[in-house]
Amino acid sequence: MAMTDPLGDMLTRIRNGQQAKKDSVLSPASRLRANVLEVLAREGYIRGYSEDETGKHKALRIELKYFEGEPAIKHVSRVSKPGRRVYSGSKELPHVRNGLGITIVSTPKGVLSDAEARSQNVGGEVLAEVF
Repeated sequence: MAMTDPLGDMLTRIRNGQQAKKDSVLSPASRLRANVLEVLAREGYIRGYSEDETGKHKALRIELKYFEGEPAIKHVSRVSKPGRRVYSGSKELPHVRNGLGITIVSTPKGVLSDAEARSQNVGGEVLAEVF
């Protein structure tokens, strides 16, 4: 059966891995997923990620981050879904937890956090929110 929301699947794997106190989780590789993981690593929500080629398909090994035994990511959710896409201009980008969290946005200049998108004055598809 085909997967209808690959990015949502990766975010769920991260959420489940952190609830189970795993060091890392595997997710099938794609360019969009790697770009989202790059934003999460840049913002300090994960330790990092690497490409893993153990099977016949490429995968991304995501190194989860914890602070004093608690997951660094308290909440991660998909905003724009396959059945309902959500777009926002640079001025209307949502603030997550009054600026304590981030919104991940797919823009013409690449996948950026909400702060980077505002500074570059670009909007786009609101992919996920993280805090």
